[in-house]
Amino acid sequence: MTSYLAKRLLLLLFVLFGVVTLVFFLIHLIPGDPVDIMLGDTAVAADKLALRHDLGLDQPIMQQYGRYLGHVVQGDLGISIHSRAPVLREILARFPASAELMIGAMVVALLIAFPLGILAALKPHGLLDASAMFFSFLGIAMPHFWLGPLLIILFSIQLNWLPVNGRGTLAHLVLPAITLGTAMAAMLSRMIRASLLDVLGEDYIRTARAKGLPERTVVLRHALRNALVPVITVIGLQVGVLLSGAIITEAIFDWPGLGTLLLDGISTRNYPLVQGCILFIATIYVLVNMLTDTAYGWADPRVRVR
Repeated sequence: MTSYLAKRLLLLLFVLFGVVTLVFFLIHLIPGDPVDIMLGDTAVAADKLALRHDLGLDQPIMQQYGRYLGHVVQGDLGISIHSRAPVLREILARFPASAELMIGAMVVALLIAFPLGILAALKPHGLLDASAMFFSFLGIAMPHFWLGPLLIILFSIQLNWLPVNGRGTLAHLVLPAITLGTAMAAMLSRMIRASLLDVLGEDYIRTARAKGLPERTVVLRHALRNALVPVITVIGLQVGVLLSGAIITEAIFDWPGLGTLLLDGISTRNYPLVQGCILFIATIYVLVNMLTDTAYGWADPRVRVR
């Protein structure tokens, strides 16, 4: 187990190095000058040169890259061009909101997916199974930028049940969490159904039923646990999808998380802020996937990580 974690941590460092390098050069290739955005087109050339020198943007690109890489190794993600505050401080201030939205979406997805997937597997090729699969296709097909405004129109404007945007109470979380969690619920329900159908045909399940165990015990204790390995994989992968998908959802509902922070950084060509946000999201994504691999042994004792 120790050697496995050491290998994964080493791989994590290589992945993050690749992310830092790729994002740095792609961001600097985007048309637009942050100095022009900050000072405007009417600013005099001397002021632009002074600000560009102050921000270090007048140095060769490789020199900027080397300096940035050295700061990242020390845990310094740089200084925001516009607010002049440390990027890491701004990210940590916004991350709780994104984590809250991600957890809310995950709860919504699990509450929908597990009952649908289990019931569809217990009654395959029936009306319930067809209804569950129709929901899964519908959930995957509905993009966030369409579902979010639709929920706002229905529940906020027409019915006046929930707030339109912002963050503060549980009511503010409901619509963004549903918007973000629907697609994940659709995917998970299909995965749970398929995995559970495979397990329910195993010999040990027939043996458990032959011993007279209640059907609920057979399904939930014996079958479902062994069917969780592929489901855990999907859940781990979806964490990164939730974080990236939250960018659109946060913009729709004006949710003050990493998504809106990243969009602000892109629109203002705030290089350090964009690089810091993407690096932070990538780190979380890789760490969650590493934890997902270690969870296999809990779900299925036959699986051993190496």
